[in-house]
Amino acid sequence: MLRALPALALAALPVLATPLPAVADVSHVQRTQLHGAPGPSTQVLLTLFEAIDQIPVAAEHREGYSRTLYKHWNKGLNATDGCNTRKEVILTEAVEAPQIAAGCALTGGSWLSPYDGVVVTDAARLDVDHFVPLAEVYDSEQTPWSPARREAYANDQDSPDTLIAVTAASNRSKSDKDPAEWLPSDASYHCTYATTWVGTKLRWNLAADEAERQALLGLGEDCPAALVSYEPVP
Repeated sequence: MLRALPALALAALPVLATPLPAVADVSHVQRTQLHGAPGPSTQVLLTLFEAIDQIPVAAEHREGYSRTLYKHWNKGLNATDGCNTRKEVILTEAVEAPQIAAGCALTGGSWLSPYDGVVVTDAARLDVDHFVPLAEVYDSEQTPWSPARREAYANDQDSPDTLIAVTAASNRSKSDKDPAEWLPSDASYHCTYATTWVGTKLRWNLAADEAERQALLGLGEDCPAALVSYEPVP
């Protein structure tokens, strides 16, 4: 997901429904550098296959799940700016910054949605997606999380990867599916999608079921140079 593409790059880009495969195809490490590293010293860097092997394999458990278990959106990193976590992510990921009015109302601005390579010029048409969906997190918790940990995941801005601004249409298409069930329509983003998914699972010590693992290994075959970078959450 591109965090800081220069605004001038938009001059030649059509808007709203035009795929941009070349722009979306960047590595996880490059995206981390564009955004700014989330932490000073505990970053882990692995090849994609090494990282997949670090994820525990376990059956999923959906019984008892509710989105309300994961409190979001909270007041964000700056509790005094009037922008909640969702709006702060949208502001962070703007290619061209929008104007901010009272109550964090946004006008103008431009964004690139990595899932489908679409340029968006209206923040209202964006969703902020949990890269690993909340239902998938619940399925993958190795032991039940506390309410505080669930809120921390649901609002995680300490990593550039946990939350991502994308078109509402692509987010609804993804829903709560894992990579065995859904991949972005922009195939040039698949390697980055795989590394980001794996890094997020490792950051939060989440398991994968066997079908998910096999799908990730299949993606790894197509991404021999892919690297996974993440900072573990205690």
